[in-house]
Amino acid sequence: MHDVNITVLCHVPQPCFGLLFDIDGVLVRGKIPIPAAKKAFQKLVNSQGQFVVPVVFVTNAGNCMRQIKADQLSHILGVPVSVMMSHSPLRMFKKYHDKCVLVSGQGPVLDIAKNLGFQNVVSIDMLRESFPLLDMVDHNRRPKLPPIRWETNLQLIIDILLTNGNLSGAHQTQKLPHLPLLACNMDLMWMAEAQSPRFGHGTFLVCLENIYKKITGKEVKYKALMGKPSELTYHFAEYLIRGQAVERNWTQPITSLYAIGDNLMTDIYGANLYSCYLEERNRRKNSKAVAKMATGTGSSAALPQDNDHVENAWESELSPPSATSCKSILVCTGVYNPHTEVPTYANKCIKETVFHGHRDFRFDPALVEPGHIVQDVADAVELIFEQEKFVPQ
Repeated sequence: MHDVNITVLCHVPQPCFGLLFDIDGVLVRGKIPIPAAKKAFQKLVNSQGQFVVPVVFVTNAGNCMRQIKADQLSHILGVPVSVMMSHSPLRMFKKYHDKCVLVSGQGPVLDIAKNLGFQNVVSIDMLRESFPLLDMVDHNRRPKLPPIRWETNLQLIIDILLTNGNLSGAHQTQKLPHLPLLACNMDLMWMAEAQSPRFGHGTFLVCLENIYKKITGKEVKYKALMGKPSELTYHFAEYLIRGQAVERNWTQPITSLYAIGDNLMTDIYGANLYSCYLEERNRRKNSKAVAKMATGTGSSAALPQDNDHVENAWESELSPPSATSCKSILVCTGVYNPHTEVPTYANKCIKETVFHGHRDFRFDPALVEPGHIVQDVADAVELIFEQEKFVPQ
């Protein structure tokens, strides 16, 4: 008898979808992992410790370097992860990288800003030391580890906006426009170890906007708002997802995104808003293709000039998205209370009493309606794999 060599070729399924995970309230509460996260990761990670689908962890936190947050989460979950912070898209705003910029926030703000590409950075503390008369907070009562003092940050940011950066001068309340303002993280509240949600950076923005309007009678204007639920954040996350697929030599285009979160007003609203953006983008793309076929030319000049000719400042920095949809999944382990109903009609009263989103985002009941509601992240992963008919090896 002759020995027969048999080669078995195992087909390894290639994903055509990517996952965007919120962190707080979905995977952890503070530094404590949510039990379902371990079960979810047993499905998501293979025997070599690699994700079987492209995964990006999208957090509105911004108080540390991206790699520090990734290392912390990797330690908690036991697998290397890629994290996107609320400030990560600032890498795309290259037009401001060589400008003198004031950064306000928590953590090592100077290091964070420089890591993002900003070359000439000033912190609130540096400003306060250079202009001590502008900050009237009683520093003699400071403990050794000073708390974050919003009044100082608010005062000095208002000073910068109303003096056009000339802090030796007086406020000019009628001068427009003010210096460019970029904001990261619009969360009004977030979930940590406490039983009830805590104030988020969105609360700080509410204070800033109302103080500015009270003084000037005008609305403060943002050049960009980053962090969920902005389309910019999801576009950047989708760009990272595509990068992971390329690194793993997955050749199928990523056509679907799934966003898993615990907050209706950020995670669900943002995913649905980005899905609308993708759908509108595809509609315009198809319309142009039809117009070219109809005219027999390469010109689409006959198309109606809707808002597709106004390119967002960040779109030119990224290649076009391959995804055509972003599906939202809500978990019940964080901010979301399954016993509280989402209002099904919108009016001024409802908007002011229920909508926790940022001032510049409209309230639309359809945008805070999740595609699915599940108990936890393990159920979310199971649901996604079922919908995609994806069976990892």
